[in-house]
Amino acid sequence: MILGQDRAVEQFASAWAGRKLHHAWLLAGPRGVGKASFAHAAARRVLAEAAGPPVDLPGIDTPDEHPIVKLVEAGSHPDMRWLRRVENDKGNLNRNIKVDQVRELGEFMGLSAALSPWRVAVIDTVDDLEASGANALLKMLEEPPPNTLFFLVSHGPGRLLPTIRSRCRMLHFEALGDDAMTSILEAQSPSLSESERKKIVAMSFGSASRALAFAELGLAKLEEEAVAIIRQGDPTNARRSALATELGKKAAAERYAAFLELAPSLIAREARSLRGPTLERALDAYAKARELAAIAPRVSLDASATVFQIGGILAEVASLKR
Repeated sequence: MILGQDRAVEQFASAWAGRKLHHAWLLAGPRGVGKASFAHAAARRVLAEAAGPPVDLPGIDTPDEHPIVKLVEAGSHPDMRWLRRVENDKGNLNRNIKVDQVRELGEFMGLSAALSPWRVAVIDTVDDLEASGANALLKMLEEPPPNTLFFLVSHGPGRLLPTIRSRCRMLHFEALGDDAMTSILEAQSPSLSESERKKIVAMSFGSASRALAFAELGLAKLEEEAVAIIRQGDPTNARRSALATELGKKAAAERYAAFLELAPSLIAREARSLRGPTLERALDAYAKARELAAIAPRVSLDASATVFQIGGILAEVASLKR
C-alpha cells in the first residue's frame, strides 16, 4: 500500500482501469515520499492484471501470492526492467545511469513481450541519466512500442530536458503528512517509543526515507548537535570539529550521507522564523549548504573537511539571529 499519495494512486489506477494510459509517467516530487515505491506497485499491478489471474484489490495493490508478483519481487520478470545507478569496479555507485544501460533498455523494447502484451520500464532516477543517455531515452519516448509503460522517477523535473517532460504525463508527489509518517515508522521501526517517533517525524520534513534513516542510524543526537550550532553558534570551532571527527570516520559513511541531507533542511526550518534581510542571508546559507551537500559525494570531497565546512555555514545562521 502506498501511504499519503492517494491522488497519484487514484489518477493512475483510473487510467489503467480504463486502459486509457499515457505511455510515460513522470513521478515528480521530493526525495523519500514514495515515488519509487509507487512505480514498483504500479508495475506489479499492470503486469499481474495483464497476465492474470485477475486482481480484486483497490487502487494499485496486488496480492503477494500472485504468480506474476512473485516474479517481479524476485527481479526475474522478463517483461520488466529497472534502471538505476550501478556499482563500478571500485565498488562505488556510478555518478550517472550510463548510456549503455539505456541502449540495453532499447534492445529490450525491441523484443516481444513474454508473459502478456504489456511491458514496464522504471528509471530511478531519470535525473541521474548522463546527457547521451537522456537523448537515447528521448528517442524511445518519441516512438514508444505498443503496450509499454515508462515510469520516470524524478526529484527535480525542472532540470530535465523539456522534450522529455513534454512526452510524459506528470504525477505530483507531495511531502508526506504526519499520520502517514507515523504509520510508516510504526510498521518499519516498531521499537521506537512514541516520543522518538514524534521527534523523527518533526525532523524528517515529510520524507519517509529520511525518517527511516534517522531511526536506523540514530540520527536524533546528530540533529541535536547541528541545531545547537545553528542556535548557539560555535565561536571556538569545537562543535563543528567534534562533528567532523565523528562523521569523518570510515565506519560513519552512512551517517555522513544522512548528515548531508539533514543540514540544509535544518537551516530551512530555522529560516522560517526570520524576516527581512536576515531571512535573505539565511536562505543564502541554505543554498550554500545544499550545494556543498550535493557536490561532496559526487566529487568525493573529504568527509571530515566537508562536515567542518557545513558546520561553519550552520554557525553563520546563529550569527544572523543575534
